[in-house]
Amino acid sequence: MPASATPTLLPGTLDLLVLRALRWEPTHGAGVAEWIRLVTGGVFVVEEGTLYPALHRLQRLGLVESEWGRSDRRRRARFYDLTPDGRARLRQLAEEWTRYSGAVGAALRHGHPRALWAEDAARP
Repeated sequence: MPASATPTLLPGTLDLLVLRALRWEPTHGAGVAEWIRLVTGGVFVVEEGTLYPALHRLQRLGLVESEWGRSDRRRRARFYDLTPDGRARLRQLAEEWTRYSGAVGAALRHGHPRALWAEDAARP
């Protein structure tokens, strides 16, 4: 993949990012997308056609709630916020991601497989 290409989000990653974006305060969809773009250094740019179906799905699952309000530009916008179940799901997804990324990182850092077998054989 060329360095300029946007990587594909792994399953479940979008939910984690959206829930994390809503952790602090109610935010409209454009704010969620902008937060994701900013914190990932532009690696993940979430388009409306991906973001809004995810927000609506999270709302149907009871993880997010919404209400109409005014954006900073005084435009009418739907603001999304985490429910208590959404906060619990965010904690769960964050723990799973930490475990997952730690395991993948360990695999990328580790050397030759024979060293692993030697370590395993040396254990009592």
